Amino acid sequence: MLLRSSFAAFVLLAGSLAAEEMKKPADFQADADKFKAVLTIPDFENSAEAVDKSADDVLKEADAALDAIGKLDPRKVTFANTVGALDQIGYKVGTVANRLFLIKETSPDAGVREAAEKAVTRIEKWTVSLDYREDVYKSVTAFGRTKPKLEGESKRLYDFLLRDYRRAGLGLAPKERKEVERLRKELADLTNTFSANITAATAPVVFKREELDGVPEDFLSSPKLQKTDDGKLVTLMANETYQQLAVMDNAKLETTRRRMYFARDTLAADRNAELLNQIVTLRAEIAKRLGYKSWADFQIEPKMAQTGAAATAFIEDLVRGTQPKFEAEVAEMQKLKAADLNDPKAKIMSWDWRYYTNQLKKTKYAVDTEALRAYFPMEACIGGMFRIYEGIFGLKFTRVEPPQKWVDDLQLWFVADAASGEPMGYFYLDLYPREGKYNHFAQFGIVEGKKLADGRYQRPTVALVCNFPPPGTDKPSLLSHREVETLFHEFGHAMHSILTRAEFGRFAGTSVPRDFVEAPSQMLENWTWDQGVLDSFAADYRDPSKKIPADLIEKMKVAKMATIGVTYRRQFGFAALDLALHGVPKPGKDGKIDARQIVNATLERVFLPIDPKTDFASGFGHLMGYDAGYYGYAWADAIAADMATVFKKSPGGFFDKEVGMRLRTEIYQPGGSREASESVEKFLGRKQSNDPFIATLGIDPAATKKAVTPAAATKKSAGKKK
Repeated sequence: MLLRSSFAAFVLLAGSLAAEEMKKPADFQADADKFKAVLTIPDFENSAEAVDKSADDVLKEADAALDAIGKLDPRKVTFANTVGALDQIGYKVGTVANRLFLIKETSPDAGVREAAEKAVTRIEKWTVSLDYREDVYKSVTAFGRTKPKLEGESKRLYDFLLRDYRRAGLGLAPKERKEVERLRKELADLTNTFSANITAATAPVVFKREELDGVPEDFLSSPKLQKTDDGKLVTLMANETYQQLAVMDNAKLETTRRRMYFARDTLAADRNAELLNQIVTLRAEIAKRLGYKSWADFQIEPKMAQTGAAATAFIEDLVRGTQPKFEAEVAEMQKLKAADLNDPKAKIMSWDWRYYTNQLKKTKYAVDTEALRAYFPMEACIGGMFRIYEGIFGLKFTRVEPPQKWVDDLQLWFVADAASGEPMGYFYLDLYPREGKYNHFAQFGIVEGKKLADGRYQRPTVALVCNFPPPGTDKPSLLSHREVETLFHEFGHAMHSILTRAEFGRFAGTSVPRDFVEAPSQMLENWTWDQGVLDSFAADYRDPSKKIPADLIEKMKVAKMATIGVTYRRQFGFAALDLALHGVPKPGKDGKIDARQIVNATLERVFLPIDPKTDFASGFGHLMGYDAGYYGYAWADAIAADMATVFKKSPGGFFDKEVGMRLRTEIYQPGGSREASESVEKFLGRKQSNDPFIATLGIDPAATKKAVTPAAATKKSAGKKK
């Protein structure tokens, strides 16, 4: 048998699955009708005028619907014409907002992105005003006076609506309530501007070729990079994650790493530094007016942690618990740096840890992270992941020809239940970086799940927006192992969204507490460390018969454990700075909040020394949307580690279909329609334990029994809500 080992042959092999099954949306309509499902492929606005019209139309329709609720005869109010109607209004507006938000982050047209940013801000301001419609509130309270006997999701939706009104300040005097509304609208404007500034920011750094010693030649030879004709100067973009990490992981010269780090950690600082001070101050003021001690307390109240104190206790206990391991790992890195510089006093700085983590893996554990890319061609990784998720979740993915594309290489896929053929929804894949595009990895909801008034079910449509290395002239896109983890993680969010069966849009898919939402996806990162899983798709793109050697996978695990303290301490640093900003931040000598000073001081306390001239916070997009919520990654990690043990102990391991279907039915399908803790316990079949998470950090759980678990932190803070 003749084995093809050329790049062209590999592309044919990897692309065959997608090429064979290309369908058209109309091909699924019969099944949609059979199962009373509604499938939606959105019409994406492609001009500023179209963006403006969509926002105008949906808000006009929503206002008319709100007017109708406000005019209801108090004797004729029902759940359907008050609470249910508000869910429907929010769903319609949210669907347009979702679409325009995706356009804001992905459109190749700067004018369209700008229009979408303004439209999203306008919709968010309208959403704030929705809470203050006195006429609508009176109809809702009139329904409450009927003492309705509600159950299940309907009761939960009603309870959440009343909580929303309380948190908006409806219990305040009219004048004070009006001021809170004004402040919230101002905040929506500022936060959208902050995020847009990050997306728009570019950070070119010009290097001499010799300054990039150690950076892989394959990367430097990419036609995507800007270079002088003689190749002596190379321009790298610190705002593009894959370019920044290529330098931070591999560049031998400390000056090179420091320049790239500085460019990344001053991203958008010229526009966002003062803006962030205003945002943090405004958030604190809103929280105070609503009766909360801090913005953290306000934001965390609806989450599993419930209070800022519980979240802070959780993170600080982890910081203390990891201190010995963190110090030992940094000491190992310092030995390498001291030898490199012939300076026994050399210290590991924030621009060093990635490089020396990589060096430790290569020198002490014989793991070359760049060489590993050869085993992870992107098409094969996506195809392999599809087969795994199809198997454990009982699904079938089919490639679809998109009726409309915002970029030429956009992919669209249809998801169906494998056994019955029931349509589940669609997902887009936008895989490569480009100017003006969202510069990290995320799942964007477009159309959420919801049971419609006619009894049909609106199936979800989502998008995975990624920034994987583009293919070269003679090789495919090759992923790092960390990027493979990210792929499995983000696609987990897509599954969470698409497999929902929640009745109301308020609870569909990933509409769960923000400190739980990452848990199912973080659990799925475990798949990328399993020999059997990797053997099912990872192979050398030059010779697909070559798999990752088993001993190399074991070395990867040992190397991961050897540096996991540093990796997690960085995450704890982000969580700590977020909580410090949104707790009760101390103002500077001028009486004003200095976000840069608070953030830099926290990073140095929890992680590593920084360049004092940097302003990491100004480019930290998580502060908008995940504000007072970054702790949720670690919180969810504690849950995810325990959930993963169910697969590890099952007969089929990470391919176990029975456990996979339990994940689908107990976690994904209910979404936020019940308490997250109940869903977790139903999946586990027992109470959640923190021990598996502590073990993943290389710490003996028996030695850290005082460490705060999510459950314990919540219990400890009970009764402390303002």
